[in-house]
Amino acid sequence: MDEESQAGDAVHQIEQALIALRLQGRGPRHGHPGPGDNRPPWGDGPPPWLQRPAVAPDGSGRVGGARPHDRSLGGAARFRLLAVLLAAESSAARMGISEVADAVGVDQPRASRLVNEAAERGMVTRAVDERDARRSVITLTPAGRALLESAQANRRNAVTQALARFTAAETATLAGLLTRFVAGLPR
Repeated sequence: MDEESQAGDAVHQIEQALIALRLQGRGPRHGHPGPGDNRPPWGDGPPPWLQRPAVAPDGSGRVGGARPHDRSLGGAARFRLLAVLLAAESSAARMGISEVADAVGVDQPRASRLVNEAAERGMVTRAVDERDARRSVITLTPAGRALLESAQANRRNAVTQALARFTAAETATLAGLLTRFVAGLPR
């Protein structure tokens, strides 16, 4: 394996460790902190004292030049939903609300809201399962795939930029240590 592909693998490994770290403490169907969760008391995101205001003083919706985040569809849960549907598509699995809830790590009412909001935005479609008319099958649309791919490219770019001053050996070492660290966290 050449040095460039090794560096790409290390970046991917770091990305996956960061995703796992972000999801740490979420068991199946647990979208919120509860007994046994190893998450900070403020739940998702930074603690309240580090959160930036949503709107700039001039009312532009921008703070410090950054674009405001669209949290109306559930933030990280939105991308977990899209990623789960993409994975199901590649394996020809058929996903209903129960399967989405389990895979995304939320309860069924939350999964249903996520799917409904994503359908309203054209990211997913719901169709009646031809095998069981009581069940809906959720599939990813081209718009949902494009949003997911854009988010993944942005994450990869951010990790790559953060590693710009690392040597290939340092990047590989960080990937290995971060992966071991995340694997060692209590669940």
